[in-house]
Parts: sequence; C-alpha cells; structure tokens
Amino acid sequence: MIALLQRVKNASVTVDQKAIGEIGHGLLVLVCAEKGDTEENCEKLAKKVIAYRIFEDDAGKMNKSLSDIQGEILVVSQFTLAADTAKGLRPSFTPAADPQTGKKLYGDFVEKIRASGLKVQTGSFGAYMQVSLINDGPVTIWLKC
Repeated sequence: MIALLQRVKNASVTVDQKAIGEIGHGLLVLVCAEKGDTEENCEKLAKKVIAYRIFEDDAGKMNKSLSDIQGEILVVSQFTLAADTAKGLRPSFTPAADPQTGKKLYGDFVEKIRASGLKVQTGSFGAYMQVSLINDGPVTIWLKC
C-alpha cells in the first residue's frame, strides 16, 4: 500500500459541494492499494502513519508523531498514487488494486487508524472529490508498505 502524508494546519474533502470530512492540525493521508496488497500491508502502513515522526518538538526537530501531538487525520482514497509513469506521456494505473479489493483495503486501513483513538475523518471511496488543505511546512512524505 502507498500513503502520501501531508502535514496540515487544516484540510477538508468535499463531494457534490458538501463537506464530508474536515480536520484541524494533523495529517492529510492519501492512500492507495496496489495489486497484491493484503490486510497485513494495511496494518503495517496504519501503524507507520500514526507513529511517523514528522511533527516538530520544542527544539524544532521532527521528533513527534501524530499520536504524540494528538493530531487529527483525514484519510482519502487515491488510486492515482499507483500510477506507472515509466513509459509515454499518459500514466497507466495497472499497478492499482481492482476497485473491490481497493475499497476493502481502504476500509481496513481506516478502521486500523480509528482504533488509535485519534480524530479520523474520511473521503468517499470512488467518489469525485475536492480536497482542500493548508500544508504545514510544507511537509509531504511518501510511504509504501
């Protein structure tokens, strides 16, 4: 699985001109399941996202995790993270999991994040969404498990 973490001051996701999720200080996480991914990948990635130290401590060093700061998290599915851009000028999305598997793994990932006790908001799998954010830093990290 792939996750793109963006440290944010705030973020929101809108579907059909209705805000369906919004957070304050924390992480916007765009997540994608690839062919061959399993629930084990979800669990490993969720643990890493929650514990990844990209928030500043009192000395200004990235030593604190989302869990440490009790930040909020907005999780949005984004199959385009699996784009194969090696050839030509148009991405191929064949590395992405099929929609049924992707939806299940996205749901599993969200459940594992929710189990942390942090405030969790989500997008809507498969919907056309608009994501707004104020990036904090900016800090953007790509993770793969």
